[in-house]
Amino acid sequence: MLQTKDGVSPSCVALPDGPWRTVLDFLTHRLPGINRDEWAERMQGGLVVDAHGSQVPADAAYRPQTKLYYWRSLAFEHAIPFEARVVFQDDYLVVADKPHFLPVTPSGRYLNETLLVRLKRQLGIDTLTPMHRIDRETAGLVAFTVQPHTRHAYQALFKDKAVRKSYEAIAPLNPTLSLPMWRRSRLAESAHFMAMHEVDGPSNAETHITLIESAEGWGRYQLQPTTGQKHQLRVHMMALGMPILNDQIYPVLQPSQPANVAPDYSHPLQLLAQSLSFTDPITGQARQFHCGHGLNLRLALNAGPSPHQAE
Repeated sequence: MLQTKDGVSPSCVALPDGPWRTVLDFLTHRLPGINRDEWAERMQGGLVVDAHGSQVPADAAYRPQTKLYYWRSLAFEHAIPFEARVVFQDDYLVVADKPHFLPVTPSGRYLNETLLVRLKRQLGIDTLTPMHRIDRETAGLVAFTVQPHTRHAYQALFKDKAVRKSYEAIAPLNPTLSLPMWRRSRLAESAHFMAMHEVDGPSNAETHITLIESAEGWGRYQLQPTTGQKHQLRVHMMALGMPILNDQIYPVLQPSQPANVAPDYSHPLQLLAQSLSFTDPITGQARQFHCGHGLNLRLALNAGPSPHQAE
């Protein structure tokens, strides 16, 4: 296994059959977001290696049906001014309470400012791998495996629906609904980037919804999904006429801010992954994790909705 560099694991790219004379020619064509001079500089600095971890020089001949590994870097990243908290750690698992706005893994404009990279640096564990994901906008529990040889067993718990999850959300009241209730529907990718929507067909998403408390036309809800579709809770609440407070995607997708503009942290999505429980596939123990806090309905209402929801 290739080592991380300052908490960042290498990315992998496969080399197909093609007309490229050198590896540099291929990388410039395949990953044009990095210009040729920068690729050459990275290769000279040992940031591109083969499957054995050997440095690949800029003039290396192209060899199809092999793989290359490279370490991503970003010219600039906005610092995310919120810290995660480790709530559990042993030889097999790490469970962290993630703040709003922090991505779980590197993607797009986020690399160092991600939960995975921060935890690798903090704990010194290069082999950390997330068992599952939650949205960047969502706060709460994320579990990671420590040992590569047990990774599949833990990740299979989510695939096999063997993990009990509980979330809290703040959203408008819908007096026409009788709660608690189940929402079952089929979710699929919509025409809008990133967004999901409900479609006809057999259900692939199921959420149990309970109202915990209410005030001023808003409620704090417990959401218990038995499936793990992308944006499931956000779509189900929107479909019931109760879009989650400060959602930037549902019901109306808001434009992303330019990369050079600092994010607005004043209106976090009011969705919290509060607890996880499952039977440990390695030790046989009953595992129960809780983030130790909930959403505050009064505080959220005093802060007010984000501008697009207030319209």
